[in-house]
Amino acid sequence: MSFIAGLITGLVVGIALIVLFVRSENARSMRRTALATTIAAFARMTVEDSKKLLSPEFYPSWVVFSQRQKLTWLNAHLTKIWPYVDEAASELIKANLEPTLEQYRPMVLSSLSFSKFTLGTVAPQFTGVSIVEDGGEGITMELEMNWDGNPSIILDIKTRLGVGLPVQVKNIAFTGVFRLIFKPLVPEFPCFGAVSFSLRQKKKMDFTLKVVGGDISAIPGVADALESTIRDAVEDSITWPVRKVIPILAGDYSDLELKPVGTLEVKLVQANGLTNKDIIGKSDPFAELYIRPLRNRTKTSKVINNDLNPIWNEHFEFVVEDTSTQHLTVKIFDDEGLQAAELLGCCHVKLSELVPGKVKDIWIKLVKDLDLQRDNKDRGKVHLELLYCPYGMENGFTNPFTSNYTMTSLEKVLKSGDNENGDFVNKKRTVIIRGVLSVTVISAEDLPAVDLMGKADPFVVLTMKKTGMKNSTRVVNENLNPVWNQTFDFVVEDGLHDMLVVEVYDHDTFGKDYIGRCILTLTRVILEGEYKECFQLDGAKSGRLHLNLKWMAQPLYRDS
Repeated sequence: MSFIAGLITGLVVGIALIVLFVRSENARSMRRTALATTIAAFARMTVEDSKKLLSPEFYPSWVVFSQRQKLTWLNAHLTKIWPYVDEAASELIKANLEPTLEQYRPMVLSSLSFSKFTLGTVAPQFTGVSIVEDGGEGITMELEMNWDGNPSIILDIKTRLGVGLPVQVKNIAFTGVFRLIFKPLVPEFPCFGAVSFSLRQKKKMDFTLKVVGGDISAIPGVADALESTIRDAVEDSITWPVRKVIPILAGDYSDLELKPVGTLEVKLVQANGLTNKDIIGKSDPFAELYIRPLRNRTKTSKVINNDLNPIWNEHFEFVVEDTSTQHLTVKIFDDEGLQAAELLGCCHVKLSELVPGKVKDIWIKLVKDLDLQRDNKDRGKVHLELLYCPYGMENGFTNPFTSNYTMTSLEKVLKSGDNENGDFVNKKRTVIIRGVLSVTVISAEDLPAVDLMGKADPFVVLTMKKTGMKNSTRVVNENLNPVWNQTFDFVVEDGLHDMLVVEVYDHDTFGKDYIGRCILTLTRVILEGEYKECFQLDGAKSGRLHLNLKWMAQPLYRDS
């Protein structure tokens, strides 16, 4: 009897194990099928599909979506023909670079020219190619290139003291992206009229300078000046938006050459929360601004001593050649006197993000390096006011920074009279925007509690920075969301270079406690006439201020 019971039990357990095993295998097979389907779906995904599933900012920094294709075949052929390319291109490059070097020749040198120029025996390597879809009437191709060459480049320099030196340019390491534009397309072989080429992006350019048979450091200042000259020459002669146009078919291709398209008016207002680099005291910040990093196109602000929250309120003007690719770069430095200035932070603004004829008021976070994708350290921020004015803009917009700003009939008569006498022609004319600024302090909200009882007694002080004129609102007792609705008028003598400082205080019996402030330039109200805005309070944990600004102006002209 026990044998039969054991047999039956064994059969039941065996059948149960078989059923469980079959079900487990079926489930495993289904999981593997589903996984294979998922993997196959990922294999069919394009870069666009990946970006739709997850935006690029969520990917690790080492994930790069490249649209460039390999060029192994081109590198193999280029290596074979490089000796012929060297012979053909060396003289052409030399002839194009020498005038630019002379243009940027340092003051310490009396002459600067090439005595020898060959590209060497090492061919560059093209690491990728891509086609740029810009919607234009042509084909734009970008080639990424690496070159660790062994060129033979010798510069003949002569100092003001009459000392002549042969300087060799050695150990050149270059990485960049070249842009080729085949335009215009024509119904005639080879189907394009001209080729334009330019250095679209200069990722890396390193080299060393050595005096043949000597040491270049023996003459102080020559090495740094010469290196700066070479970099400026490369930047000004071939770096985008500069381009070289090579006609293929007969025709007029002047429209392909570099031409200014507008001006960028920049007001460097202030910076906030800068890093302190000094052991004693605070940093002495100043700013450098540029669109193209050339010495004659770089603007420098004044130095604000011992201040991590400097207010500059300085205006600069830049020539714009290509809004689609150019950007404004701002670098903040700590002035170290006779020593080299130390970088506190930098940022840039794409010109393509600006609306023509409309003022853009922005705060930009500073980073250590513009090439870094992420910088979590707080290095402060900078306040800019930007106005892009394209040439030939026909929408009723007038740039207030130009001397063509609207004049009264009397001023037109006076100007025409000056021109008739010929006295006005050679004079520089500065626009002085004079008028009345009407400021209505409407209300504030979400102010931080300053008193022990969790309340505040806020009031607002308005100050014109240039003239020092002040006005104050009444005190609103025990209120974190006060309403004032008070209007104040200021006579402003120079609206484009003055600014309004609005400070919020807590009233106490024996004084006042600072809460926060906002600093406003007058550019926007001059352009728009009147606007209403809510401003965040700087220096406060919370709080916003509602203001209405109105401008009634009459421009004056001052000869200088």
